Amino acid sequence: MLLLIIACVGSGFLVSVVATALVRKWAPQWGLIDQPAERKVHETPTALGGGIGIWLGMVLPLAAAQALLMIEPARALLPSELQVHVSGIAARSGQLWAIIAGGSLLAALGLIDDLRNLPWAPRLVVQVVVAIGLVAMGVRATIFVAAPWVGAFVTLLWILVLTNSFNFLDNMDGLTSGIGIITSVLFAMIMLTCTSEPRWFVAAFLLILAGSLAGFLCHNWPPAKIFMGDAGSCFIGLLIACMTVVGTFYEYSETPRHVMLAPLCVLAVPLYDFCSVMIIRLSEGRSPFHADKCHFSHRLVELGLSRRDAVLTIHLATLTTGLGGLLLYQVSGWGGAVIVLILIACVLAVIAILETAARRKQRDQS
Repeated sequence: MLLLIIACVGSGFLVSVVATALVRKWAPQWGLIDQPAERKVHETPTALGGGIGIWLGMVLPLAAAQALLMIEPARALLPSELQVHVSGIAARSGQLWAIIAGGSLLAALGLIDDLRNLPWAPRLVVQVVVAIGLVAMGVRATIFVAAPWVGAFVTLLWILVLTNSFNFLDNMDGLTSGIGIITSVLFAMIMLTCTSEPRWFVAAFLLILAGSLAGFLCHNWPPAKIFMGDAGSCFIGLLIACMTVVGTFYEYSETPRHVMLAPLCVLAVPLYDFCSVMIIRLSEGRSPFHADKCHFSHRLVELGLSRRDAVLTIHLATLTTGLGGLLLYQVSGWGGAVIVLILIACVLAVIAILETAARRKQRDQS
């Protein structure tokens, strides 16, 4: 198991770190440069297009793995505990590549947006079309409700919210990639240790994603040399949204119903940022898709934290709530699940109280 984990993470990392370095070199020739502006925190022109490196860090290792599984001598080299999963992985490969195709479409659209600054409406339409297509391909949660349309609608909403949550998060160096690594690793741990048997289909996918994001983070850690742009953030959001759905309901007949809340715990911080930003913008009479500096990370900077400390604080908050998601698999019944949810709610409430007090004080002083 350890060797396979290293192979998944290492392959994604190596491809991504090299590809991102090449994109950094060629970005000025492609016009992928993010200029400083009033709503942005960086102060010098910075390369865009890091999402290309992340995309390659996912697609190339997955394609190589798929090709190797089609070769009989290569399959024979796999450990016996993995060989029994080969047929299942092959059966689900269509769904895997549908997810990659949907993510690739959003990445391409994001890259165009990085170059041309597209309006939000057509981007949202494409996201809806992609989400509907993936739900039709079987990426859906039942949420243990008999009516299929309920699970389909909830999954559609989940994909759209997560995709845009990660897009919203991409506002400080190392923030989105760090949260992506934490959530991917935590959910991979769940798939490998908390199910009746290891679920390698989802776990390997998430470990490759974690490695790809780690390779990009080598270039994006403050002070960043390159940004992932919408091409990277939308791609990451879609992949994680789909994998949390597929993974949580992997064992429909055996899964305790309360563990369907695990993705909400693991992704509580991105969802908190998304919801709070939407509320702030709407309460001020602005478009919810109008870019500004009212994100969670910006509000922490207003408290007096440096940008790097704000990013680390959000990473630790994500790890804290994510461990709550891991704990859900260790408790039996809704009684223990409610306690876990209350703990996570308390963490978010403390954060909200502190940052709201800071914003109120700043408004009073101004």
